[in-house]
Amino acid sequence: MNIVVLAGGLSPERDVSFSSGTMATNALLALGHRAVMVDLFLGLPEWDGTDAVFRNAKPLEPFRIGSSEPDLESIRTSRTVGYNDFIGIHVPELCKKADLVYLALHGEDGENGKLQGIFDSLGIRYTGSGAKACADAMDKWVSKELLESAGVTCPYGVRIQKGDPIDYDSLPMPCVVKPCCGGSSIGVSIVRDRKSLPAAFETAFAVEPVILVETYIKGRELSCAVLGDQVLPLIEIIPNEGFYDYKNKYQAGSTREITPAEVDPETTKRIQDATLRGFSALGLSIYGRLDFLLTDTGEAFCLEANTLPGLTPTSLMPQEAAAVGISYEQLCARIIELSLEKYHG
Repeated sequence: MNIVVLAGGLSPERDVSFSSGTMATNALLALGHRAVMVDLFLGLPEWDGTDAVFRNAKPLEPFRIGSSEPDLESIRTSRTVGYNDFIGIHVPELCKKADLVYLALHGEDGENGKLQGIFDSLGIRYTGSGAKACADAMDKWVSKELLESAGVTCPYGVRIQKGDPIDYDSLPMPCVVKPCCGGSSIGVSIVRDRKSLPAAFETAFAVEPVILVETYIKGRELSCAVLGDQVLPLIEIIPNEGFYDYKNKYQAGSTREITPAEVDPETTKRIQDATLRGFSALGLSIYGRLDFLLTDTGEAFCLEANTLPGLTPTSLMPQEAAAVGISYEQLCARIIELSLEKYHG
């Protein structure tokens, strides 16, 4: 098949997306597809409108993620032509020529449902969940309500919009302050005293105008992915220092991951069941991942859902898949198979 791997974009997770996209592109080429990676934001200014871009597809060099998020303003100003704020020139036309678009995007541009909605209107087939499910899962406040309606426990939280009056004394302490729709732990702060709240708010509001303040839960960091109707083993994430922030997520050696997680069978099944209920409550399909904290008393709190989990060298879902004998290439092939089934009914 001719496949466009969409990556990049103008999300703070741009570099993470390129890493996922590069690995996915090379896996798809190895599987015999004609796969080409395209930057959603910059597009293809020199494209001649032909299929030669697929015929000339070649493996890509590995993409290395830096220790901090990219300078998005410089990337924004570097673009000379584009269709709108986030879709680059010729991207829709090339995607319409493809048999399938493999979404390797992370963050707002690819996971808030807008791109999926545009592709639906243009008849472009893509991998992963649909527009509404992506929008609901991306908004941590909406997803919290949907998860709790399905009996999935989440930390207590408060939603605050920039400009709202803030009663700092009413907020839980210690707490986690984070953007409502962000990812890769960008803009997230763990706050242990009230005098640190204003700085944490400033950090989160620099990412987006709506934030969440949630009760801090001390516990083991676990994640559980779903592939089709298969729930994968739990993985435990143990950063060498600090919490699972941007650096610890993507710098090799910064974090130790254990798959399957060393959690007793009863608790494992309870979290896997919660994952499946949450996956269904959010309307997700094809694949996705839910993140949890497990306390010393055995309580599991769901933190968020990921509709396009990372596929980088250090990402969690590929490790979970590998634990049950699914290689990286097989994982990509299965995502394609499940996505095509969505369109074939």
